[in-house]
Amino acid sequence: MMRILLSNDDGVHALGLRAIYQALKKLGKVWVVAPLEEKSTTGHSLTIHKPLRLIQMEPNFYGVSGSPADCVYLGIRQVMGEMPDMVVSGINRGANLGQDVYYSGTVSAAREACILGIPSMAVSLAVDFKKAQLERELHYASAASMAVKVIRSLKDNHIPKHTLLNLNVPDRPMSQIKGLKLARQGFRFYSGSILRRKDHRGKDYFWVGGQYQGFQNDEGTDCSIVDSGYASLTPLKLDSTDRECLGDWEEMGGIQFGSKAQKKSGNRSRVSKEVRRE
Repeated sequence: MMRILLSNDDGVHALGLRAIYQALKKLGKVWVVAPLEEKSTTGHSLTIHKPLRLIQMEPNFYGVSGSPADCVYLGIRQVMGEMPDMVVSGINRGANLGQDVYYSGTVSAAREACILGIPSMAVSLAVDFKKAQLERELHYASAASMAVKVIRSLKDNHIPKHTLLNLNVPDRPMSQIKGLKLARQGFRFYSGSILRRKDHRGKDYFWVGGQYQGFQNDEGTDCSIVDSGYASLTPLKLDSTDRECLGDWEEMGGIQFGSKAQKKSGNRSRVSKEVRRE
């Protein structure tokens, strides 16, 4: 029987959390440790400047006055007292595609487990926020069912150490999801707009974040795959080194400073011009 730690960033009372909690219980024993309040778009952070509260809501179900990463940290070390077989984070209300993974509290919970060498997966439902929908109308059951299928498949597909999985599922009935595809990380576009307001004392305050404006439509990315009606599964590494850039710089002899760098750059320019003439 698996021992699973479940967290999220939408909070301990979120419907998505309850949906996947019920689904994961088919696989083994599940402990829930999730934020007491919504912590969406809080990124990866640990609370070290103030104490945390750990409140038991029901058996094996806890709320924490901190971040999603705090929840995993406390869940493993304080609640479970030992390493789980897997950590699952979600179901997030909204997709975590492309560079969203750097802002996402949902992904940060899975990443915290990944740092500890524990197999982990973030699960998100790709909700269309332009549509006016009630929370209970969202298809969390589809994302929960897909997550269980992925976890069952991991018996034959080992997750490398310090790699986590990012699962995004279209907001559709399970029967209308075309399947599951492996994907690389894409890129999404946001307006970057800032809303400026004044409080009752006449002082300015701001809302940041902007509006979603689509994605770079490259084949095989998580963005395009989910948009086409499939669930996407992307393995993400802790090591975010740009190996191509690193290799190019190493071939150039490393980073050069001052006159040597200018001389080297000039030599490369002359060579490239001669090649073009030929």
